[in-house]
Amino acid sequence: MEKEFNVTGNCIPALHYMADVSEKFKAVMQLVEKGKYFTINRPRQYGKTTMLFRLAEMLAQSGQYTVFRISFEGIGGGPFENEESFCPAFLELLEERATLAQQTELTTFLAAHRDNTRKLKTLSAVISKLASIGKQRMVLFIDEVDKSSNNQLFLHFLGMLRDKYLARAEQPTFHSIILVGIHDVKSLKLKIQPESEKKFNSPWNIAADFDVDMNLQPHEIKPMLEEYAHDRAVQLDSDALAEHLFYYTSGYPFLVSKLCKIFDEKLLPQKTERTWTLEDVDAAADVLIRESNTNFDSMTKELEHNPELFRFVEDILLHDRHFPFAVTDPIINIGITHGIFADRKGVAIHNRIYQEVIYNHIILRAMRNQTRLDQEFFGNYVLPGNRLDMDRVLLRFQNLMREEYSQKDADFLERQGRLRFLCFLKPILNGQGHAFKEPQISEEKRLDILISYYQHKYIAELKIWRGPKAHKAGLQQLADYLERQHLEQGYLAIFDPSKNKTWKTQRIRTQGKRIFAVWT
Repeated sequence: MEKEFNVTGNCIPALHYMADVSEKFKAVMQLVEKGKYFTINRPRQYGKTTMLFRLAEMLAQSGQYTVFRISFEGIGGGPFENEESFCPAFLELLEERATLAQQTELTTFLAAHRDNTRKLKTLSAVISKLASIGKQRMVLFIDEVDKSSNNQLFLHFLGMLRDKYLARAEQPTFHSIILVGIHDVKSLKLKIQPESEKKFNSPWNIAADFDVDMNLQPHEIKPMLEEYAHDRAVQLDSDALAEHLFYYTSGYPFLVSKLCKIFDEKLLPQKTERTWTLEDVDAAADVLIRESNTNFDSMTKELEHNPELFRFVEDILLHDRHFPFAVTDPIINIGITHGIFADRKGVAIHNRIYQEVIYNHIILRAMRNQTRLDQEFFGNYVLPGNRLDMDRVLLRFQNLMREEYSQKDADFLERQGRLRFLCFLKPILNGQGHAFKEPQISEEKRLDILISYYQHKYIAELKIWRGPKAHKAGLQQLADYLERQHLEQGYLAIFDPSKNKTWKTQRIRTQGKRIFAVWT
């Protein structure tokens, strides 16, 4: 069977192209071997279930462990009504795994005790007896733990496991337990009260920290590309391609695989040559950003349902506000939990794909409220060769600002000017390009926007006028950025908060670069 790139469910080495995550597995195996209780808590589609399957397989093959890999998902709410229903349901799940593993002695023991175990105290004793059978260590994996985490009975169950772990020198128990889910079990937000009052609780405060970086690094992506190239006879530069995939995704496993899948299934069939270039990655990113999928839907839904998180993201993306990274902050923690935030010497949007998807969400939301006048400025800005007429883009934007916002103060311009530009730019790009924000932390509060349109790139910088000295320094920084992007021409929109605006334009040469500037 021909392999493919997988973006749903468990990845299987015989069926799917997979990154080389052997070092990550070694780190997790060390936690198991040391008898740790821990949670693999990462956002959706981060490779957690694949890690669980592979880990269970490796442990079973070692001959030293009996692995019980279970999930309460799909069994309904009945078992969680009371201890009388939960305890036999839990033992039945263990029995199913023992049967599949052909562990006859364990299967017989569990079947004998299943129906007579009706209390957590009795279940604790059964677990101790189970752990005494045979010479292998018992490991318990519970997948999709979030689906059960809002249940008080499940909380008591975790508490029982915690107590047994603390007393493991006196009574046998599971050698290691791994809970897999989105949230860290040490700080699960549980709906305990009938009126759904939310409380914080730490039912398993003995859990070890899980510090394994689940993001795919370029050197881990590279072997997957090389295997694909060999199987499909595709020519590629695996080092450069892996770096470029990482540039867009920051190693988010779903996004890496999704970009590869888009190339293989949508872009490669349209090419005359069997090559995979950096431009193909750009094209795949364009396709991905425009599509709807459960990953993006989950992220935007979280933003819509949490206005404080939405404003926080707006501050980072549109207003260049810098926040120190602190997981103890509730809003930052929510953003981390859902894969939106990362630590980059401060809070940052995790990856460029998410950045653009969130940008689009914010911009489209704002465009619903734009005036009819905005629409009058949407014309033809395309030059021969699918190039953008960026001079005309800036001049038309300047005219728009003159008509609508000439009397606005500096605070308004700083908060809304950038959003207005992005709203103005969105229909001009018309799905054929994207505008990636490149933050520049400085006193100027500059915002560099890297615009991609077909195969062309443009740099547009937006900033508030801070005086001639800051302007000169800003021009030098823009020239340096143009050099890094191998571009000769840049564009500058300056928001002038003074009452007597000049509305001037200027063509500037600095450090060998050409810059077209407009004052608004």
